[in-house]
Amino acid sequence: MVSSRVATAAVGVVASLLVSYVVWRVTGVALFFLAVPFVPLLFRRRGDETEPDVYACPECDFRTRNPEFAYCPRDGAPLERRRR
Repeated sequence: MVSSRVATAAVGVVASLLVSYVVWRVTGVALFFLAVPFVPLLFRRRGDETEPDVYACPECDFRTRNPEFAYCPRDGAPLERRRR
């Protein structure tokens, strides 16, 4: 099965080619908007960033990435910090 990123990129390429064709037919100027699908690549996260720590309850399955939680809301046990 195709991943969602590949499907999104394929739809972006088809849409940009369609917009380019419409602009060419209406104005007679050949403009290609193929850079549009690659714009998200400029804003992606780099590999050197790490995910935030996970705070987990030792008594139950409660987990959060929010550092403001100090205690489990279910049983009141102090949360343990686990690095990712």
